[in-house]
Amino acid sequence: MRGTKRPFVLAAILLAMFMAAVEATIVATIMPQIVGDLGQFSLFSWVFSAYLLMQVVTIPIYGKLADIYGRKRIFTIGVLIFLIGSVLCGFAPSMAWLIVFRCIQGLGAGAVQPIATTIVGDIYTKEERSRIQGYLSSVWAIAAVTAPFLGALLITYVHWSWVFWLNVPIGLISVVGIILFLKESVPKEKQPIDYKGAALLLVATMTLMLVLVQEQSFLQTSTFIWVLLVVSAISLFWFIKHELRTTHPMMTLPLWRRRTVWTINVGSLFIGAIILSISSFLPTYMQGVLQVSPLIAGLSLTTLSVGWSTSAVVAGKMMLKTGFKKTASIGAVALLIGASLYVLLHVTAQVWLAACASLIIGVGMGFCSMTYIVSLQSSVAWNVRGEATAMLMFTRQLGGVMGVSFLGGLLNARLATELSRMQTSFTEQPSLEKVNQLLNQQSVLPAAEKTLIANSLSSGLSAVFIAIAIFAVCIFIVNIFVPKGDQKTSSPAAND
Repeated sequence: MRGTKRPFVLAAILLAMFMAAVEATIVATIMPQIVGDLGQFSLFSWVFSAYLLMQVVTIPIYGKLADIYGRKRIFTIGVLIFLIGSVLCGFAPSMAWLIVFRCIQGLGAGAVQPIATTIVGDIYTKEERSRIQGYLSSVWAIAAVTAPFLGALLITYVHWSWVFWLNVPIGLISVVGIILFLKESVPKEKQPIDYKGAALLLVATMTLMLVLVQEQSFLQTSTFIWVLLVVSAISLFWFIKHELRTTHPMMTLPLWRRRTVWTINVGSLFIGAIILSISSFLPTYMQGVLQVSPLIAGLSLTTLSVGWSTSAVVAGKMMLKTGFKKTASIGAVALLIGASLYVLLHVTAQVWLAACASLIIGVGMGFCSMTYIVSLQSSVAWNVRGEATAMLMFTRQLGGVMGVSFLGGLLNARLATELSRMQTSFTEQPSLEKVNQLLNQQSVLPAAEKTLIANSLSSGLSAVFIAIAIFAVCIFIVNIFVPKGDQKTSSPAAND
């Protein structure tokens, strides 16, 4: 790629990664205010799930399109779609419309991380990639630390819409940088796109999500739910069968036969479920149950980010001496300890307990995630390393979507049960909309009813935190099967 101005291209990539990373965290901070303004608490989890779902299913598609039409064109299209969705989110008149606009955001977000990572692989040598990967990881850590504060400041002094509109200048600068300074030669030969595989994966995932988020009837075995489950299972089976037979698959399934690949991807599935669930539901616990300010709620997520970024650096150095298995095991133990502390959170818990639990969870995330990506890339040859990395991103994002959707449905079900049980204590028939009033800072609910609703919300979130602890146990079990790893293959050039 002669003529490419690498420092400027890297700066543009870092800006795009920062924008995407902030979006992944900041919305959780402002969700209580959004629910207070727009209502429909029962659709709470879909604000996250809609975005993540579209992002997940488009990651492998964007990767294929970038190989055919070039990184610059597809990256630019993806970022522009993301910015259009961001502008529309700020003008959302209802929760339903916000979910639609979040789908548009997610449709564009699927291009950012995989193509940005691919561009780095294109313009830097094997020896330089490990250093640049450190820069990319730092961006996610910085974004995770600053996003909760930024969200809290915006909703305190302006309006939650600005959380979405802030993406526009950042995204435009990134696009201009890529257009001006990235020079690439696109192959004239065009490969076919696996539209059928993409469509089957979309159907399988979407129908499963509809089952997981069923508002107050989460556990209801209705005919409609069974139909969705059957459609999801058939689509998944058809997708696997198609991918194994097609000449140009969207996802190379034979890679999953390798022990390193399947263990790390299964672990990443639960990693995604834990991190997105905490980011989605912890601010609601802090503001709805403990009745603290958005700024304090943001601090609880900031400690998680601090633990993650710090431990990732330590893990990167440690795994070269101790091997992948021991490093991942340290992370798994930290996740178990942190998740156990989350189970202790209730209506009388202290803020410091939530912050400490988040910090320890962050340490576990740093050790596990860094070990997973390095061991995966070290176990495959150069010609499939990009696809294997995209597969890891896909699996972690899918885990986040499924985790948030499942726990959102679980929370709705527990809330409905608790509010129904305590209906004689209310002046009027309680419903999930009472939670909207609790999360609205201008609420005029009587103090007694606020306490009752906070207790109900605490009961529902207790089930969520127990489920997160179960996810941590699953990661611990999966890490038993992670190969120890060979120190000689830890270099980026190892299998070239």
